[in-house]
Amino acid sequence: MSNHTRRKFLITAGVFAAGTLALGEDTVLREPNQPKLVEVEIGLPRLPAAFDGFRIAQLSDFHFDEVFSVVPLRVAIEMVNRLKPDLVVLTGDFVTGSYWTPRRADRRSAWLAEPCAKLLSTLRSRHGSLAVLGNHDVITDARFVTESLQSHGIPVLRNASQALEKDGARLWICGLDSLDGSPDLERAMSGVGKDEAAILLVHEPDYADTASRYPLDLQLSGHSHGGQIWLPGIGAPWLPEGGRKYPRGQYRVGQMPLYTNIGLGTIRLPVRLNCPPEVTLVTLRAGSSKQS
Repeated sequence: MSNHTRRKFLITAGVFAAGTLALGEDTVLREPNQPKLVEVEIGLPRLPAAFDGFRIAQLSDFHFDEVFSVVPLRVAIEMVNRLKPDLVVLTGDFVTGSYWTPRRADRRSAWLAEPCAKLLSTLRSRHGSLAVLGNHDVITDARFVTESLQSHGIPVLRNASQALEKDGARLWICGLDSLDGSPDLERAMSGVGKDEAAILLVHEPDYADTASRYPLDLQLSGHSHGGQIWLPGIGAPWLPEGGRKYPRGQYRVGQMPLYTNIGLGTIRLPVRLNCPPEVTLVTLRAGSSKQS
């Protein structure tokens, strides 16, 4: 190899190495720690006029640990508190189940629900926060995760609903157990009046194919992480079961709008590429759906 060729090779290799290191820094240090605010307006034909302009902040998929996910979570909480929403909804996976421990026996992983709940209790909104469980919460210790959240003032809706009231009108928030748990949509909606607007919180977005057959006005979900890695022209190389059809952003399934939040934490590897952690601010409008 000539000196000129050797020099060119070394320069090219150096540029490639620098690019790889820069990409590694972006995917491990920068992008996973910099939540992006996504604002959408969604029209609900049955929404009472009193709730027109009602703002819901959605956070999801925390996969709490005290090294990686705690950083974007703290940033996200500050963002939400600056927004001063009417309601905060938390759509599951507060902890991460171990792949080396049998399902429903991974109690140790569930312990992190306590410090996660403590941080989430600092969220501020007019109507407080409501939560549902994700698949990882259910396969570790659903009871402990639920008690941790509720002991910090965050109700967990497990096949249950809660009505928000304003100027004599009601808007229902229905929470469904993760599909890895014991979901019962009929039970979750049992208190909802025939002509009252209802929003479904369920961890897995692909459940919208079922939910759209019920009198629900909107579904909010998480679970997919948007794949964590999103390649232009290809999409996500991997998506979890239950989050493959509707992995990120806004959809319409039948007549029902769906929004899938791509989450705050990470799983398997603490990396994100073209898929930053997300804080979603949903503004409800009386009318047809649109994205801002």
